[in-house]
Amino acid sequence: MKYADIFFDFDDTLYDTRGNAQRSLEETFEAYDLHNNFSDPDIFYTEYWDVNQQLWKRYNNNEITKDFLVIERFKLPLLLGKNLSVTDDYCKKMSDTFLEFCSNKPGLLPGALELVSYLKGKGYKLHICSNGFHEVQYKKLAACGLQDYFDTVILSEDAGYNKPSEKFFDYALLTTKAKKENTLMVGDNYVADVCGALNYGIDACLYQRWDKEFAPDREVTFIVDMLTELKDIL
Repeated sequence: MKYADIFFDFDDTLYDTRGNAQRSLEETFEAYDLHNNFSDPDIFYTEYWDVNQQLWKRYNNNEITKDFLVIERFKLPLLLGKNLSVTDDYCKKMSDTFLEFCSNKPGLLPGALELVSYLKGKGYKLHICSNGFHEVQYKKLAACGLQDYFDTVILSEDAGYNKPSEKFFDYALLTTKAKKENTLMVGDNYVADVCGALNYGIDACLYQRWDKEFAPDREVTFIVDMLTELKDIL
């Protein structure tokens, strides 16, 4: 086998972060009784997702802090509501509630459990490489039943740098004892996961779950539309 170690992004690669988070967002909306402040909950949800996506891009590029992200992604949607006192403390409290709901959601993406079980049985060493928050990633791994499949969990908060930084991958190789030439990175984020790995000298597989028509602007080692396609590669 060419590869010995497989680095997996977690959120929206194995774990259905978008689906689980939407359910958690709805639960948070209910918990804070926001129906009287919004004529339609979708106003809040749509703004949240638009803001969240932009903030995560900035966070991955080390342009903003985690604290700024967790407050702003709720502050901006809440400002669209009526008769709300939108303070940083209120947004932080809402974020804590939301993350607690998220941490208990078990939903995986199709083929995720089948794939990691197959790879583990084939003798690969599996590692999580994630920019996700420390306080929820381990809980989510336990909730979805994947924790026992992974040898190592590499989080950006432990590394001190986010993907796609080379220093994140420095930390990942140091921690896992993996070698560049025998490692494959698998992820749904073209910039953070795929380009980050390729720029570092690690082969990469793009899990193209968002836009099937997306055309990478560089050569990518592998591209799959479904996770189980990796069984034919590895």
